[in-house]
Amino acid sequence: QVHLVESGGGSVQAGGSLRLSCVVSGNTASANCVGWFRQAPGKEREGVASIYLRDGSTVYADSVKGRFTISQDNAVNTVYLQMNSLKPTDTAMYSCASAEWVYSHDVNHIPYPPDMDCWGKGTLVTISS
Repeated sequence: QVHLVESGGGSVQAGGSLRLSCVVSGNTASANCVGWFRQAPGKEREGVASIYLRDGSTVYADSVKGRFTISQDNAVNTVYLQMNSLKPTDTAMYSCASAEWVYSHDVNHIPYPPDMDCWGKGTLVTISS
């Protein structure tokens, strides 16, 4: 019953920046964890960054650590993904997903896609060299 809508995708050159937004609505009480995932053409979907909304704790995939920042703005029920120093390998469909609880956060690991309960439709990010 959680509804998530992503926005902010686009096409930029390598080294540029984008900020993705995920607006969370519906049964927000069930959205304790919100994560960003991406799926590149021909590759499996992978977790990028996640945030536990209750305490603000965050986890990042090694591939984006130091470049991406996940944050929340409770006033507008939005989770952001600030992406800097973008690389062509960041090109993917980026999706926002929520979960009531994920074990991976307890062990400082990015959630796996099957851990998530609800998904947005995604926003496309294309990075050119």
